[in-house]
Amino acid sequence: MSRYAGATGSFALDLAKFAQQSQDAIDETLQEVVIELGNSLIRMSPVDTGRFRGNWQFSIGTPASGSLDTNDPSGNETSARIVGDSILFKAGETAYIVNNLPYAIPLEYGHSEQAPSGMVRITLARFQAIVEEAIRTNKV
Repeated sequence: MSRYAGATGSFALDLAKFAQQSQDAIDETLQEVVIELGNSLIRMSPVDTGRFRGNWQFSIGTPASGSLDTNDPSGNETSARIVGDSILFKAGETAYIVNNLPYAIPLEYGHSEQAPSGMVRITLARFQAIVEEAIRTNKV
């Protein structure tokens, strides 16, 4: 028996623990990115009745279809929904944040004085910074 046999078993356990911590950190980073992207879109969304803010939807695998019958002028309920749903998002999956209301595209391209530069384009311009912040927060 090698004099390293005991250490090898411990090393293997340490390595497995590190691998799990790394996977958890990656998943938490991705979830944080989704939450910040969603919150940015919600915050920047123009508000009349709150229906537009209430229709941001998060999904995994395929984009959500249809619209919601939700008015959320503050955006708090919509944000909470995205936070709750994002917990299921894991590395290797594809996430979507969509707003399927028919006036989403006109709003994105300046139809509202409240958001003349849109929401999605501004959020995407910040994407790299959002990702870097999430990485800093969740490093192992």
